[in-house]
Amino acid sequence: MDKKLFFFDIDGTLTDRRTGQVVPSAKRTLELLEENGHFVSIATGRAHYKCRNLLSELGLENMVCSGGMGVVIKNKLVKNTPLDRAEALAVIHQAAEKGIGVLVATDDSEKVYAQNDLFREQVGPRQEPTEYFIDPAFNVDEVADIFKFYLALPKEKDHLIPEPTKFAKLRFVPEYTMCQHDNKKQGILDVLDYFARPQKDVVVFGDDVNDLVMFDKNWTSIAMGNAVADLKEQADYVTDRNVDDGIYNACLKFGWI
Repeated sequence: MDKKLFFFDIDGTLTDRRTGQVVPSAKRTLELLEENGHFVSIATGRAHYKCRNLLSELGLENMVCSGGMGVVIKNKLVKNTPLDRAEALAVIHQAAEKGIGVLVATDDSEKVYAQNDLFREQVGPRQEPTEYFIDPAFNVDEVADIFKFYLALPKEKDHLIPEPTKFAKLRFVPEYTMCQHDNKKQGILDVLDYFARPQKDVVVFGDDVNDLVMFDKNWTSIAMGNAVADLKEQADYVTDRNVDDGIYNACLKFGWI
């Protein structure tokens, strides 16, 4: 059996979106893949610090995270690249000039910084655990690294800030926008470089539009039965819904377990 490198999206692929819990047959499949000598990793846009508990829950040691700019191999963080500083500062200053509240993450944690509390005044708090540091003396131009930042930019005003070229504007809630890396494919390529493996050995599983970037014709791409239509069109194979043992069934079909 050829040994493969597997990369799994989280929400809607490994986990049931209704419950947020890992699908039992998916977890068992990950175990079987590793028992057969395959490399197994999650691939997510989430920040590194947000995924450590899930990695332990899954019993894995590898992940592509931080929108593809973070890589963990054998539980060691080997890469976690911040945003392009010049472009991040340009967008942040543009937002400030237009009276848009901004929160800046300067490291790999739930801490965010700002000169004022305009963000929460405009759109309320972030919809996830956050530690706020509001300090009039905060100067983003003096910050060494910017890992991501948040704009109090509701959906109807999204046009006020043009799309960056070196990272992405992502929206998961209507109230605000998150600016971060969005290139899980790059993280996969970094793993291949680390192990000096060819692209043909890669297998990816996903379900949503944010997985399109890692559905590449140089490797095997599998869409869940619950995936969006655009992803299914790009897939080499469409398996069953994740809650109907889709991951297990696909790996069994291709002889990986």
